Amino acid sequence: MLVTLKEILEICEVRKCAVGSFNTPNLESIMAVISAAEELGVPVIIQHAQVHEEMMPLATIGPIMLELARQAKVPVAVHIDHGETVEYIYRALDMGFTSVMYDGSTLPFEENAANTRLVVSLAKKRGASVEAEIGSMGKRETGIGSAGEVGKDPEKIYTDPDQAKRFVELTGIDALACSFGTTHGVYISKPKLDFSVVEKVREKTGLPVVMHGGSGVSDEDIQTAIRKGVRKINYYTYMALAGGKTVAQQFQTGSEPLEKDGKKYTLYYSIVEDEKKSPVMYHDIVQWGTQVMKENCKKAMATFAMLNQK
Repeated sequence: MLVTLKEILEICEVRKCAVGSFNTPNLESIMAVISAAEELGVPVIIQHAQVHEEMMPLATIGPIMLELARQAKVPVAVHIDHGETVEYIYRALDMGFTSVMYDGSTLPFEENAANTRLVVSLAKKRGASVEAEIGSMGKRETGIGSAGEVGKDPEKIYTDPDQAKRFVELTGIDALACSFGTTHGVYISKPKLDFSVVEKVREKTGLPVVMHGGSGVSDEDIQTAIRKGVRKINYYTYMALAGGKTVAQQFQTGSEPLEKDGKKYTLYYSIVEDEKKSPVMYHDIVQWGTQVMKENCKKAMATFAMLNQK
């Protein structure tokens, strides 16, 4: 069922847990995420980042996200992640997205607030929720870069709780992305998290806190963050890596020439349990990736929902 971010966050607040928000730049990832959520019986957010536009246009994937969300057996919000322009966010709202994030974190405070206030105005007319960001996690949603801690990432700036309070008062947003030591993409060293930032931002703003860069953070640290007030956790990189690794492993067995009806082909194969060669079809690749991403998502969702508390 299609719902708003605010409605899901209200559920999480009552349950004292967090909702997983997963980037879904293709059909397989949408299917993996929603299927995992249905098996666990938890709400979920599927999202599309503007930085993924070259990989998959919003005009193509957006309607698919919305339709599969409507068909889902659990509450699903359809969200824009890191919307970099108001125009892009407007297109998503016009399409029917129930939640958007405007990311003006690299702009001067006043400009970020003004743009966010405009996005809130546009979203409220359509009954949609709005997330925004103060501070910076460094690196974009592609995960390009190598930072794993603040000392190695000069672009990472912790959120100032007092500034966050003023920002919320100026904009009227529903959730605030908070920078407290996580980063987008792959961690090359253990992140140094400052949970007091989460606690103070939550105390001063009264809003649910959003954690970006959830992939690669330990279950213990994630659940500590949830206890401090995090209610939405973005997750993508390690899910995508899991699917890619499985597909790559299947192709390590090789290929051989094949001639049929006078035409020459190359047969790619994998080795099945009985040691026989099994030809690889494209639908096999899709199924391998989808199943592994689903299982990876289920583990993350169980942690976010506090089903396996440490």
